[in-house]
Amino acid sequence: MNTVVLLALTGLGLAALYFLVASGLSLVFGLADVLNFAHGLFLGVGAYATWWAAGNLPGAGSDGLGFVVAVAFGVLAGALVAVLVELVLIRPLYSRTIEQVLVTVGLSLAGVALLQATWGADPRPFPRPDWSRDVTAVLGAQVPNAGLLLIVAAVVVLGALLAFLRWTRYGLIIRAGVENREMVTALGIDVRKAFTLVFAIGGAAAALAGALGGVYFGTVSPGQGGSLLIFAFIVVVIGGMGSVVGSAYAAVAVGLLQQFVNYYGTSGLGDLCVVGLLAVVLLLRPQGLAGKVAHA
Repeated sequence: MNTVVLLALTGLGLAALYFLVASGLSLVFGLADVLNFAHGLFLGVGAYATWWAAGNLPGAGSDGLGFVVAVAFGVLAGALVAVLVELVLIRPLYSRTIEQVLVTVGLSLAGVALLQATWGADPRPFPRPDWSRDVTAVLGAQVPNAGLLLIVAAVVVLGALLAFLRWTRYGLIIRAGVENREMVTALGIDVRKAFTLVFAIGGAAAALAGALGGVYFGTVSPGQGGSLLIFAFIVVVIGGMGSVVGSAYAAVAVGLLQQFVNYYGTSGLGDLCVVGLLAVVLLLRPQGLAGKVAHA
């Protein structure tokens, strides 16, 4: 029983990490119709900015309020980079899918190279609060606090995103744009501002994933964003493009499947099962768990 509880909660922690990355991806694709392969760069920027701030920014640190300041700095850095990418590289390429893919893939590779050139290719120890290294007893299982932190953060982000989409003007514009972008434009609403806002939100969520992922893994490395981005794309497709709630459902399914299969099976089998789940969803429900059927 203890093992099942531990696997379930660590699986939910991994799911929370996937959701933080996937939520922004889903919104960006749903509204702007952009497959952003550079999304992992925002995660890397957030992780390294938090790592740098913890040791250099006045008021920031690795514990207490200082850690909150360091994470806030990382989130802000990720959001600013995302806005810059949208304004400079993506905005001129809307409705040009092939060029978008080429630019974002190139930016992803260039971003990893830049991080390596700046801070080296080797993983660096991440400044973590002392309490995040401890465990908490849950139903007899000793659960790492870093995983519980991820779960809490993902729940807060999910609630904030849903509240923003439901009760704010720009949230309503984004929801309407996901459903029918042409109709929103025909009503005289400038969706370009919404595009930029969605990129900022996605960049901030990915940067938060980078910062908390550093706490979870204990290190930060230039290629960390790329490896997480693969599973984030799987989560987005399974959950349904443009659906934040669908991404949450899919992240939970993927995280739990990985943890349980990797533990009870052989190492790496969980990843294979995740790909199998993706194939099944694409065959039986191509629009995803929470996606809507496209009508001609």
